Amino acid sequence: MTYFDGFVLAVPAANKDIYIAHARTGANLFKKLGALRLVEGWAEDVPRGKQTDFYRATKLEEGEVPLFSWVEYPDRATRMKAGEDMMNDPEVQTMSEMPFDATRMIYGGFEVLNDTGATAKPGYIDGMISPIPVANKEAYRAAALAQAPLLIEQGALRVVDTWGDDVPAGETTDFPRAVATNVDETVGFSFIEWPSRQIRDAAWSVLMKDPRIAPDPKIWDASRSIMGGFEPVVDQ
Repeated sequence: MTYFDGFVLAVPAANKDIYIAHARTGANLFKKLGALRLVEGWAEDVPRGKQTDFYRATKLEEGEVPLFSWVEYPDRATRMKAGEDMMNDPEVQTMSEMPFDATRMIYGGFEVLNDTGATAKPGYIDGMISPIPVANKEAYRAAALAQAPLLIEQGALRVVDTWGDDVPAGETTDFPRAVATNVDETVGFSFIEWPSRQIRDAAWSVLMKDPRIAPDPKIWDASRSIMGGFEPVVDQ
């Protein structure tokens, strides 16, 4: 079953072109090690939150922009082997100079709960990270499967919802802190691929009035979810 590595990081706006070139090189490396796809989303419509948001998640500094990214693997075993092989790959050494502060990069491995639609080349991405009680895994899966067709009906290309499977604690930032998880919670990493921002904006103007798309407070605390719209700057 498909498996995802999810990433959230902060990149200086002045380094955008350098970062894109760096990410494209990284995509080639990941694919050599078995990955199917790497996508990098550059923040475009990312709101501030009352408790949590992408800015606080990455301890964003002045002049930086949050990114929402993922690497897609055919299965967990391929992802785990890629991680091992990467440590011994000489090409990794050539990428040691990062055009961002890697100590504030958030990453983790995620099991797929819902993958509706077809992989395409989206013109826009919605990204979301949520704190989900571990006991509510199947209820969360059922909600995701029920809501995905509503998004597709309004023009989404693909809707993916995943479950935190290998989400390590970091020294300064990590997925659990990004959404202030409690001890009985894990992290959900979700994204929606859209043909364009125009279609996405029109879709949400309809969906926000549809009670079927509203998060169920009995399943998770959406007030701690972080979300935003991202321009895909790398997709290969």
